[in-house]
This record gives sequence, structure tokens and C-alpha cells, in this order.
Amino acid sequence: MSCPRVAVVGAGLAGCEAAFQLAERKIAVDLYEMKPQKKSPAHQNDDFCELVCSNSLRSDRIENAVGLLKEEMRLLGSLVLRAADETRVPAGGALAVDREGFAARVTQILRSHPNITIHNEEVTKVPDAPAIVASGPLTSGALAEDIARLTGEPLHFYDAAAPIVLYESLDLNKVYRASRYGRGDDYLNCPMTKDEYFAFYRALIAAETAELHSFETPRVFEGCMPVEAMAARGEMTLCFGPLKPVGLEIDGKEPFAVVQLRQDNREGTLYNLVGFQTNLKFSEQRRVFGLIPGLEHAQYARYGVMHRNTFLQSPRLLNCDYQMRECPGLYFAGQMTGVEGYVESASSGLTAALSMARLLSGREPVDFTAKTAIGSLGHYVSEYNGDDFQPMNVTFGIMDPLNERVRKKTERYGRIAERALKIVKELKTNI
Repeated sequence: MSCPRVAVVGAGLAGCEAAFQLAERKIAVDLYEMKPQKKSPAHQNDDFCELVCSNSLRSDRIENAVGLLKEEMRLLGSLVLRAADETRVPAGGALAVDREGFAARVTQILRSHPNITIHNEEVTKVPDAPAIVASGPLTSGALAEDIARLTGEPLHFYDAAAPIVLYESLDLNKVYRASRYGRGDDYLNCPMTKDEYFAFYRALIAAETAELHSFETPRVFEGCMPVEAMAARGEMTLCFGPLKPVGLEIDGKEPFAVVQLRQDNREGTLYNLVGFQTNLKFSEQRRVFGLIPGLEHAQYARYGVMHRNTFLQSPRLLNCDYQMRECPGLYFAGQMTGVEGYVESASSGLTAALSMARLLSGREPVDFTAKTAIGSLGHYVSEYNGDDFQPMNVTFGIMDPLNERVRKKTERYGRIAERALKIVKELKTNI
């Protein structure tokens, strides 16, 4: 009997990863993507794997949970990590990419794969199994309604994107290059005195925000909180968050606050404001962010925007491999499952695809266990037992702890990483 074709809905990070993994295992894939015929409010170009918010995939050190997750995914042959490594731009200890080059590379690989058929059309109903639904946090109305019919009413929250400025428009006499704690010079840093900071703070909390849609309620995920919402929590909150000056001394002195800019494309012509996701009106962004030293005359390649994210009540719906408990062969992947972040989204697509491949060959689903970063995310979204399920970035806090007590944090995380990579290498031989 021939293996059935698998439908993958959505060509974001999760859908692209899933389609590639299945295709590499000689499984025929129908990949559905509604762009360019139809786009969500947050998308701009026609390529797959468009990075809507930051261009950073965060830390690349295995002593950091997301760095460990990336290394696990590299071991498993991740398409997203392959393309990211090929299109990376300087970002200190982080993995950041040329976002257009990254999307173009993923698109080229998938469009040229002999086992993948691309369908540029909107999907309005959940496909029959075998299928992976990775339509993203901005799932279009008809499909969202059908998912709600199948699963129960989804929740939603806000996600905000940071603005991007042109390098040539910055006042380079007021900024300095450095990465925190002396780890290179990949970031541009805008130091602020106490008076400059409080002038900026007062303008920020008084600035006018863009009007929200009537169907949206202001529920903000902590990991992508608008800078104005963070500032409203207290006058020094930003100084312990994105404007933290620690580790960014200049001439031997620590500034009162520092705004960091991160390179956004390979050529170094674009920089994004780190931690400055925002819902301010565009005119207000020019005015308020123009108070930051070095950004007085900044030209914006993209203003910050805010958009709706939709996610499932995954703990009552999904198994740890992202398969629906009540619908064998139907998987969900990406941010709609409750994983948060680019790498996490891709990892869920990878896990779902590996499990799907095993299912189609009559084998048991894959379980990386919560001793690995990739497995801990699946177990979190499927087993969370609190009162208010919310999206989660990968952290060591959701991974199984070591059996022995290790006081030093970096050593403890290093041992957890060694254990995780050993498990992934062992499981890889049977996938």
C-alpha cells in the first residue's frame, strides 16, 4: 500500500519545517499557503517563513535553553536552522538572520523539493488526516472558525513587532558598538543619562497608541510586551528590562540606561530596536523614539505594529507530539499550539512531522521526553495543569531537573544540555 499524501496548512516556520521533514522521508506533501493571493495584516512579502517580529532566533549558547533547542534541531536536520545558519548576520552570542535572505532560502528549498507540491490558496476547513495544521497565530477567519468548531473556542492575545531604522540615518557620534559583558561589538548602543531617560519615559507613557479592532481585547503575552505597556508598570521598569545598562560600560562607566539596536540584514543597512515592540501610532513612534540619543533623525524602514495571536487550549486537546487526542493523524504545530518564539514554532513542526512519519509507517509516536528542550515544549503544551494556559518560550524551567544538585547555574545548565543532546543523538538513530 502506498503512503498517503499529507496536507500541511501554512508555510510559516512550523509548516515549512514539517513539510521538509516529511518530504525528506519520501512522503508526498501538499503544502498550502494563502500568500500571495491573500495576506494577514502582519505579512508583507510573498516568501515562506517570513519573520514578522524580530530577526533574531536568540542565543546560540547551549547553556541557554533556546541555544540548546537549536542544537537539538541541528542534530535532527532542521530546515529552519540550516537556512538560518546560511543567512546569519552579526549578533554577538545570538543567532540573527537577514530576514529576506532567510525567507528566500527556505522558499527556494521547498519549491524545488520533488516530494512537495505547493498550493497557493486559502484553506477554509481543517483537512482530513493525515494533516498538520500550522496556519499560525493570524489564522484567517474561515479556518479559525472551523478550528473553533473542532476544538472549542480559541483564545487570543497580542503580539507586537519592533520598528526597524536605517543605519545611515543614525547619529553615530552618539552611539557605540558593544555586546553585553564584552561579547564582541555586534550591537549599536544608545546611552542615556538620567535626565534623557526620564524625558523619554514621560513621553512614552503619554504617547497615543493605535486604535484596536473591536473584536480584540488587550491581553498581552509577557515575552512580547509592547514597550509602552512595560513602561506603564513603573518608571524604572525599562531599566531592568530592554534598557538595562548592565554589562554595557562606556569609557569605564555604566550609563543610566541603554537602548540597543540589532543588525537586521546581511548588508548592515537596517537595525531593529531591541525590546521595542510597540502599538504606538507611527507619528508617535517618530516623536518619542526620536528622544533616544542617536535616533533624533532616524528614518524607519518599518514602524512597530501590533497584531492578534490565536492559540489553542492545547492541554485538553493535544498529545506531547502535537497530535490531537480525539483525531489520530491530525496534528497542530506552531504558535497556535502555545509554543512562543520562532525556534519553538519550528521545533513543534519538526516534532509533529517526525511523529507523523512514524505513524504512517506503523510505529509509535516520537517522544523526546522533558529531558530535552524540544520534548519539554511538547510536554508543556500537552500537560499544563494550571488555571490559565499561556504561551511559553523554551526554558530550563520546563525541562526535567538533574538527579544531582549542582549549585552553579552555568554548570547545571551545561549538564542538562549534555544529557539532552545525548538523548537526541540516541533517538535520532531510530527516526
